[in-house]
Amino acid sequence: MTTARIKLRMNFLPFAVLALILLFCSCTQHTTFIRQGDGITVEIKDPAPGSAKWVRLQAVSPKIIRVTASNDNKFTAGKSLMIDSTFHVAAEWSAEQTDKEALVKTSELVASVSFTTGEVIFKDKNGNIILQEKTGGGKKITPVIIDDKPLYRISQQFESPAGEAFYGLGQPQTGQINYKDEDVDLTQYNSIVAVPFLLSNRNYGLLWDNYSITHFGDNREKQQLSALQLTGKGGTSEGLTATYSDRTDSTHIYMQRQEDKIDYSFLPSLKNIPAGFPMEKGKVTWEGFITADTTGEHKFYLSASGYLKFWLDGKLLLDKWREGWNPGPSQFRYMLSKGQKHAIKVEWIPESTQAFASLQWLSPTPPALHNKMTLSSEAAENIDYYFICGANADEVIGGYRQLTGKATLLPQWALGFWQSRERYKTEQEIENVVAEFRKRKIGLDNIVLDWSYWKEDAWGSQQFDRARFPDAAGMIGRLHERYNTRFMISVWPKFYEGIENYKIFDKQNWLYKQNIKDQQRDWIGKGYISTFYDAFNPTARMGFWKLLDSSLFIKGVDAWWLDATEPDILSNATIEKRKQLMQPTASGSSTQYFNGYPLQNAKGIYEGQRSSRPNQRVFILTRSAYAGMQRYAAATWSGDIAARFDEMERQIPAGINFSLSGLPYWTNDIGGFFVEDKYDKPHPNGNALEEWRELNTRWYQFGAFCPLFRSHGQYPYREIFNIAPDDHPAYKSMLYYNQLRYRLMPYIYSVAGNTCHNNYTMMRGLIMDFGTDANVKNIGDQYMFGPSFLVNPVYTYKATFRPVYLPAGQGWYNLYTGEYTTGGQHITAVASYERMPVFVKEGSIIPFGPQIEFTGEKPADDITLYVYTGKDGSFTLYEDEGVNYNYEKGKYSNIPITYNEANKTLTIGKREGDFKDMLKNRLFRIVWVTKSKSTALDFSSPSDTAIAYNGNEQTVTMNGKF
Repeated sequence: MTTARIKLRMNFLPFAVLALILLFCSCTQHTTFIRQGDGITVEIKDPAPGSAKWVRLQAVSPKIIRVTASNDNKFTAGKSLMIDSTFHVAAEWSAEQTDKEALVKTSELVASVSFTTGEVIFKDKNGNIILQEKTGGGKKITPVIIDDKPLYRISQQFESPAGEAFYGLGQPQTGQINYKDEDVDLTQYNSIVAVPFLLSNRNYGLLWDNYSITHFGDNREKQQLSALQLTGKGGTSEGLTATYSDRTDSTHIYMQRQEDKIDYSFLPSLKNIPAGFPMEKGKVTWEGFITADTTGEHKFYLSASGYLKFWLDGKLLLDKWREGWNPGPSQFRYMLSKGQKHAIKVEWIPESTQAFASLQWLSPTPPALHNKMTLSSEAAENIDYYFICGANADEVIGGYRQLTGKATLLPQWALGFWQSRERYKTEQEIENVVAEFRKRKIGLDNIVLDWSYWKEDAWGSQQFDRARFPDAAGMIGRLHERYNTRFMISVWPKFYEGIENYKIFDKQNWLYKQNIKDQQRDWIGKGYISTFYDAFNPTARMGFWKLLDSSLFIKGVDAWWLDATEPDILSNATIEKRKQLMQPTASGSSTQYFNGYPLQNAKGIYEGQRSSRPNQRVFILTRSAYAGMQRYAAATWSGDIAARFDEMERQIPAGINFSLSGLPYWTNDIGGFFVEDKYDKPHPNGNALEEWRELNTRWYQFGAFCPLFRSHGQYPYREIFNIAPDDHPAYKSMLYYNQLRYRLMPYIYSVAGNTCHNNYTMMRGLIMDFGTDANVKNIGDQYMFGPSFLVNPVYTYKATFRPVYLPAGQGWYNLYTGEYTTGGQHITAVASYERMPVFVKEGSIIPFGPQIEFTGEKPADDITLYVYTGKDGSFTLYEDEGVNYNYEKGKYSNIPITYNEANKTLTIGKREGDFKDMLKNRLFRIVWVTKSKSTALDFSSPSDTAIAYNGNEQTVTMNGKF
């Protein structure tokens, strides 16, 4: 075999040259490929039906390769929304070919494409396979016509060896952490965030550049239960026995009938509810048997609101509640035997006239999908993805941010505590709450004003109702000056028909009009007709910002809460109806761009504020997100979740996987958003009250160790002084964690600085730091908060212990007692009512600042360093001006701090950098924590030693008594 070798370096050929030279291999097959400025395009010799005819490999960086596959060589995909427009290709590369394949090589990677199948394989520089597409290419490209435009349904399948684990993909909220052999729908929905970035424990990532509804895993269409053999509860009649009865008296039956599906999925399906059945007072029970024609693990997909229980063979697999208008997904695998009847029972208590329940099914995963990984999208111009490799997960996420934009540094105050409520109804109510925080000396940085601060019939006016907010600008000014508190406000992309702003946007053709044509009314008062603006339109985005700027920003608003950004124009509409309601977008069909709305909406606010006030840090909180959001100063919260312990449990893997999707700032409603009747009518008392207090306490403990720390929800009120009196353990615990959060501000802000400057991740799945420990692969209820804290939330009512795995390779110190435990073992950790188990990794250096009530109260001129000995350690204390963008101009400082275990010395290194009003001198107090001396976390105790620091390197040695 002869090999033709062609080498090309980017700096010798202009990037604009796309296809000028055909190179012919001297081998007998005379295979060709086209050389471009950043890669090669290969025409596939004999592509399989429905596969790609052309494959392009582009060297993006030494560790990133872009793969595009098409039915022609035009690669006509429009401008990417997720890729940062300021990103520049920066890779030296070479091209080679053999008689079987063409290769692109960088200093770190080799990517090859088969001339006969189009199969792409990625190898490291030593020739080891990192990832390969399915043998034969694994590509499917099926022509479709969508809104008169020729597009494709696409899928790409990869080989996935046993033992691989997958993370990321946004925020599915099904309770899963590892997606290996699982199925994930990437469809934007209230509390479901779709981010098409996948992270493997094999230290690579895939960024899938597509904006349509996407699926990970088994992409067969889900089926109704009618695809199985169904018999009623008597075991003879066809279908399941559906009993529509009274909620409290099962003998009071409104109707009983045989049904072959459970499908009250969306608004139109509710018309199938039997006439006369009172959903708000009723209960539906489906009972009978299912029989499959194959043996194996069958898949069940549930979505429900209200109360839903699900049994198979008498085993209770789900017992969950959600508010009627926001159903949540769950999924299970269950072993069914061919030809055998398996008992099934589903019990649903809707609670309201608008509640939803559905149960779908798939047969066992086909053998062809075993040890495979598949991404599929319903609309595309090409298959287009980026392969990113690294030495660890941080490097892979760094590659993701290289492509999609660095995470901006949030204003420092955003890392403090926020208080919110659904909702503060007057400006006096807001000021009274903030005043109570200050009176009680509870830390607070941000007060949030939720929706309906406008007149009832003026949604989209961006104007305060003067009857309830007579002096909004004055109120915000007092919050700033009297209470040192920031003010965030909820702004929706929604406009009521006929208001002045609607007319302005309508005249410019900036609005989606289908909901107006439908005359669909919302749920406010008598109901009003509304629609959303088209955030894909750049002039509409600019127009939307101008409304906010002239009406709200001018009054002193500090930050933006962007609600319903999926976009949720009509809750619980079918997916097809949702597409109609946002059709067309300025970028193209809503089918093609369905998932991209939240990215474009945030882009408009970020760019708008930076143009209006270039040196005030933007801060955005948005209910939905997409790849690239981090470059727009946007954080995301987990939507309108339920106030239950089982819902809290699901928040932990949701936040971890969101962070593993490359988006560093995540939060959830402490205490859950909406509540069961026992908490709400008229108010909790007795056992319900104590459960309510414990739920909020446990959630508050968890929230204190999330990237953003915020409380929000419906009645009962969520301020800690409204949850419990100050002598109650709930109040004491929440106050403790509030104060601990503020003590940790030097640590937290330094981690935020590292996130911005070095692509770090604050909320860290254990796979990031302990990837060689096989035990962590499937742990979804523990995580690292920065480099030091192992966080173990308690999500079981009345629990006083919880199981904890301490990762191997290092020892762990109990944060509160200083007690040392060897890693690599499962333990039962004490979890008293007032404390959540938190452990500190051996070799950690943690800076604690002074006790403060808001982040800007005073500089951290007195820092206590807790040094957890046993291993070498390091920490860099990062500081800047906290509220502006001078850090982008290099105005910040780093103080490197290192501990050497061999000689027991701590070195506080020379300060690097400076900025306005930087502290020139400070005191570092040192507390040594050792295996032999359990040192409790106690800020009232004297330190072991102290260093007066003036910016120059200083070293201190631990004395012999330790």
